[in-house]
Amino acid sequence: MATTRTAHTVWQGTLLEGTGEVTLDSSGVGQYPVSWPSRAEDPNGKTSPEELIAAAHSSCFSMALSNGLSQGGTPPTKLETHAEVTFKPGDGITGIHLTVRGEVPGVDEAAFVKAAEDAKANCPVSQALTGTTISLSASLAS
Repeated sequence: MATTRTAHTVWQGTLLEGTGEVTLDSSGVGQYPVSWPSRAEDPNGKTSPEELIAAAHSSCFSMALSNGLSQGGTPPTKLETHAEVTFKPGDGITGIHLTVRGEVPGVDEAAFVKAAEDAKANCPVSQALTGTTISLSASLAS
């Protein structure tokens, strides 16, 4: 069964001087202010499309990696994933870097990295973002 999630933005004013508010409709968990300066300069308490993409990518990747490890018989105890989405005005999103650190009993570093590479290639958000370079650093917690 397919699911659809929704959000909406109300924007007022010009690109450089205006502001907007993103509302997460499906979950109802919040409304978040956005602005051009928060996107291209300092966040100053506001979000950006790139931060929202980073949130989506880090959570999707973590789910895919957890599933892959579990299907391989080595479910993770903990995965901590950070996503860095780089935005350059005039060029757009120029890259995404995922960093994951995992606690996975019974798996070695090489197997963890292989599972992480598979999750990077196959999570639905990675697939939706195929127009940009996605890099990965993966390691097991000591």
